[in-house]
Amino acid sequence: MSEVANQLNIEISEEVSEGAYANLAIITHSHAEFVIDFVNVMPGTPKSKVKSRIIMTPFHAKRLMKALVDNVQKFETTNGTIQDIESVEIPFNFGGPPAQA
Repeated sequence: MSEVANQLNIEISEEVSEGAYANLAIITHSHAEFVIDFVNVMPGTPKSKVKSRIIMTPFHAKRLMKALVDNVQKFETTNGTIQDIESVEIPFNFGGPPAQA
């Protein structure tokens, strides 16, 4: 079988290609699926909205986990160790003033 036959053509819309920033992921699961909600928590604001929700099978969740581990290791090899958030003391409001409307 040639390599061309094994290629997958993936398209991305302009809107999706812009991405959505998230600094929090909330992961829940049932026996049949994993749900990952990506949230952008803004400093000083008491409420945040889910920016994106991804639902996947346990099989695909495990494949994602392995891919993330592999990519983080490659990143750290090139750029140095990523400091774990648990070893950094950051207040929940990120040091910014409370938001006012």
